[in-house]
Amino acid sequence: MRVALRHHLLIWLLVPQLVLWLAAALVTYSVAVRYADLAIDRSLFQASKALARQVKPMGSGLLVDFPRAARDILETDPDEQVYYMVSSPPGQFILGNHQLPLPPDPDPGTDTQHFYDAYVQEQGETVAVRVAAISLNWGEPEAPQRMLVQVAKSRHSRQILARHILRDTAVPLSILVLIMSALVWMGIRSGLSPLARLRDTVSRRAPGDLAPLRLDVAPEEVRDLVGALNTLLAAVQESLIQQRRFINDAAHQLRTPLAGLKSQTELALKELEQRHYPDPGLHARLQMALESATRSSHLITQLLTLARAEPESALVAGQQSFDLHQLAREITTEWVPRALSAHIDLGMDEDDGAEDLPASGSPTVVLGHPLLMREAIINLIDNAIRYAGSQTEVTVRVRASAQWVTLDVDDSGRGIEPALLPRVFERFVRGHQDSQGCGLGLAIVREIVLRHGGGVHLAPLSPHGLRARIELPQPKAAAAAVQSSTHSTMLP
Repeated sequence: MRVALRHHLLIWLLVPQLVLWLAAALVTYSVAVRYADLAIDRSLFQASKALARQVKPMGSGLLVDFPRAARDILETDPDEQVYYMVSSPPGQFILGNHQLPLPPDPDPGTDTQHFYDAYVQEQGETVAVRVAAISLNWGEPEAPQRMLVQVAKSRHSRQILARHILRDTAVPLSILVLIMSALVWMGIRSGLSPLARLRDTVSRRAPGDLAPLRLDVAPEEVRDLVGALNTLLAAVQESLIQQRRFINDAAHQLRTPLAGLKSQTELALKELEQRHYPDPGLHARLQMALESATRSSHLITQLLTLARAEPESALVAGQQSFDLHQLAREITTEWVPRALSAHIDLGMDEDDGAEDLPASGSPTVVLGHPLLMREAIINLIDNAIRYAGSQTEVTVRVRASAQWVTLDVDDSGRGIEPALLPRVFERFVRGHQDSQGCGLGLAIVREIVLRHGGGVHLAPLSPHGLRARIELPQPKAAAAAVQSSTHSTMLP
């Protein structure tokens, strides 16, 4: 799964903050518990010292001076229940309101304080308590006896105090982490903004625009990236120049001998026809050579046109406004003799079919390359004349709407099998198995139209025939449409 760079940086910057926040929360909680224990232990120690003063040695016994009022004060803590116990020897109850567990150390020493956690039973429930214990000696010095004073309080107060301390420290810390996260996000966006501007600059470019990129105010790392891209663009531009030069040179070198071969073959055929006893076999072989030379010349022309129509060869700088209706009329007029020789009625529908367009200006003006578009229209008319068959009609029509300018070439021939319609725009795919074409005509049309931001479609006509349609955007939408490719599909 691909992760955006800003998300990747954000994760690696925020995860350590989250880990530190959790560690700080745990440390704060442990410190809060320790200080809560210190506060509770101090209060328990003071209570145990005060209780020990109420028990005084008297001869061979103990005098308990513990008024009821003092007992009520000790037992009625406003926060929670307080447990106390005096025992001598330790464990034998003398005074108190509860039986408390003995300290873990059986001999804590005289006049020493001891704190520990324990559990007591209160009305059938187990209560966790914190206990402070003091061990005192009393009686004759020769035979001293041990007295244990214990005061306990529930640990619930400690937990409440620890949670209050944690809340008072964690809330400001959380707010600080959120502020730091927002600052980190803003810093990442600001740091990556040159990359976003570079992306927008590249995405707005036309396919054939190979001019160097400019990003002068970008950081050094982005400038290095732009420098590498400019080096690549310069290499691609040089490669395209060499490729176009090679295509032009190769086309010239191939056309010249083919033209000579056709001329010599035609002369040989004329000389053979002028003989009194022509050789039928030689005539047939010369005719086949002439047809092969003609097909080879046509194939070279098609390949050259296809190479010039490739996305990397279509330069936006060469675009201009031209009238598609007028261009189609000129081409149709030029191809009338060819259609008549094939016994086909070729005509132009002069109704431009403009819909909801202003009266000023021609509604069929488009933005593009007139020479490339001429090749596309010629290929459609040529295909219609080649495959429609004798005694058929071919009609060229140009219409305009608010968004599109449409050119249709309709023929009343046999059409194309429905199974082949989705594939006829592929290279070297023929619409008819018995055709003499090279399978590049419709592929050339598709490449040229896509470079103009339009679409090309084929659809059967009723009762028979085929419609080839080119759709080009109006000039206002052409600049945006040329950035994306429109796939060739069948008309519904």
